[in-house]
Amino acid sequence: MATILAYTSPSAGHLFPMLALLGELAGRGHRVHVRTYAAGVPVARAAGMAADTVDPRIEAIVSEDWRAGSGRAVLRMTIDTFGARGAHELADVDDAVARVGPDVLVLDINCWGAMAVAEASRLPWAVFSPYTPFLTSPGMPPVGAGMAPRRGPVGWVRDLGVRTVVRRVFDVPMMGHVNVFRAQRGLPALSDVDAVLRRAPLMLVAGGEPFEYPHPGWGDAVQMIGPCEFDPAAADTPEWLDAVDMPVVLVTTSSVKQADSALVATALTALADAPVHVVATCPAGIPDGIVVPPNATVTGFLPHGPVLDRAICAITHGGMGVTQKALARGVPVCAVPYGRDQFEVARRVEAARCGTRIPARRLTPPRLRAGVERALAMTAGARRVADGFAATGGVARGADLVEQRVIRRSVSRSAPLAPGAVRPSS
Repeated sequence: MATILAYTSPSAGHLFPMLALLGELAGRGHRVHVRTYAAGVPVARAAGMAADTVDPRIEAIVSEDWRAGSGRAVLRMTIDTFGARGAHELADVDDAVARVGPDVLVLDINCWGAMAVAEASRLPWAVFSPYTPFLTSPGMPPVGAGMAPRRGPVGWVRDLGVRTVVRRVFDVPMMGHVNVFRAQRGLPALSDVDAVLRRAPLMLVAGGEPFEYPHPGWGDAVQMIGPCEFDPAAADTPEWLDAVDMPVVLVTTSSVKQADSALVATALTALADAPVHVVATCPAGIPDGIVVPPNATVTGFLPHGPVLDRAICAITHGGMGVTQKALARGVPVCAVPYGRDQFEVARRVEAARCGTRIPARRLTPPRLRAGVERALAMTAGARRVADGFAATGGVARGADLVEQRVIRRSVSRSAPLAPGAVRPSS
């Protein structure tokens, strides 16, 4: 049995899906130690793993992208946030390795400093991505632009032009941070984000076709393992939900603060006279001034599993976790993206015909009501996606891959280098 050190960015949207995989590994007898944000430590411990906190300076670095006035400003803030956290991750991962003595590392894709540490060490490692990674794939539009695939010469020209813009606004500023971390560990500079992500011997991605586009260019080192569902140990059905005797529509906003509070207010208005019960969860805080109609319940954080088990539709902000969680149950989705990777998620909902997409700038109660009604007619598409997720093999197959490609390598490797040391060149 192996000792696994898992290192995550400070976000429930990243920790929870990884815990689904780590829980499978722990259930097989591996010793799993998680280093994550403070509120996630008791969650990991309740799931049967050892856990402690990242450097508090990492958790204190929070993007204020809800203040941004444009998508490009959101992207710039996000890159600066991950870069600032990564600068502290170098020493923090060193400390975790020294304390835990792991055989292998499993790292969150947003932990750029941690990936430099892993590559420079002799420890076998893998990356976990709860969203579609920013990898180049022939015939597919660049990830991040929120575009559907388009075949033929027109699509090729479009993708080439978009890729040029993405490289300028995303790759160049991100690599400015990543190559500093790599230089500090004696690693050569890399040219773009695709090259960085391909350094991992194994990348496990939460997702699966047909929700995810086909990606022939990803290669065998990148494997999709379904939606990676995890609910905290205390995810019992609340008593008030048991008392609801109407079809349920889930509305949810991001677990990380962003400018999506209008989604809840609009949904409550749009469905106030509908024959449903609206359950709106606001994990980043309930917005001020919300008027709750008789057929609705508004709450803070609430595990989505028990709600989705009874839902007929999910209105989401386009977060990958909750969107895939709904679709895994065959529940169609109405996605209203606000930023980050949400444009990509919402476009996939539309392309897979498992729900509807409404741009946030066009959100009104009538449009949302119509979007939900159209989504309710797409249960066949949602079920098709659910079947695709099941076909990936899920976290059981993910754990198989970690054991076969990462843990077995650790058996044949010599002891890891001391923290901060560099792998000898071959």
